[in-house]
Amino acid sequence: MSIPAMKGFTSLTLLPEEKVGDKITRRILVGEKEMVVFWSMRAGAHAAAHSHPHEQMFWMLKGRMEFRLGDERRVCGPGDLAVIPGGVEHEAWFPEDTEVIDVFSPVREDMFTGQDHYLRRG
Repeated sequence: MSIPAMKGFTSLTLLPEEKVGDKITRRILVGEKEMVVFWSMRAGAHAAAHSHPHEQMFWMLKGRMEFRLGDERRVCGPGDLAVIPGGVEHEAWFPEDTEVIDVFSPVREDMFTGQDHYLRRG
């Protein structure tokens, strides 16, 4: 499946908001070689343990996230950043309402086909 890349200008409010689960929503901006995901997680959300071949970076905007990257665990808050290499298992818990921005390269087509099961459970 090929996801059409967006071009030019837009606004976050114009990106469709997708309800991924009871406690998770996202808006996705797609380019040719990367994508940005704007997440809203409600308290109690969980992104189960998973890995993917894509490099991922996150930027915490608000709230708190308990994050496991490989064998390392850390509590992240506003302003915290991380780079997650492709193939490294990671997991996140959200004890309070949280907003996070993720950047992925290349584009994660699994997010457009419903194959991101680890999110849909929590």
